[in-house]
Amino acid sequence: MEHNLTHVQQLPVSIDAAWAFFSSPGNLALITPPEMMVSITSGIGEESIYPGMVITYTLYPFMMIPVRWETEIVSVNKPFFFEDRQNSGPYEFWHHQHIFKEIPGGVEMTDLLKYSLPMGIIGEIVNTLIVSMRLEEVFNYRKKRIEELFGNI
Repeated sequence: MEHNLTHVQQLPVSIDAAWAFFSSPGNLALITPPEMMVSITSGIGEESIYPGMVITYTLYPFMMIPVRWETEIVSVNKPFFFEDRQNSGPYEFWHHQHIFKEIPGGVEMTDLLKYSLPMGIIGEIVNTLIVSMRLEEVFNYRKKRIEELFGNI
């Protein structure tokens, strides 16, 4: 079963400043809960994303169980949009769109996430009990960290 999450945040920065930060793979660790211990193992040396770029990570999303994850940047329209898709990792399907729109006083950033878990009904139970809540925690943490870094409108 496919699940959808949408998070919208307004930042008092230019679209170019937002793009520069969010399109740099190395900044992901700055906006991820520290207990997840995100380690980017490839793609971090790149200045900015590009279509076909593969980024690999190790993280600990739950109970100190390490997860290896590989995503690929599948589309880029600088400075308005980029999307990544999981090549391998914990999800059956992961598709994440990052949309940036100029607004008065700054930029509106929208994250559109579609995902599904493997293992049918067992995956749905795990999603209900753990994954959906953990994803909400991650995005709420990101919102707070982004406000600390950039302020809010």
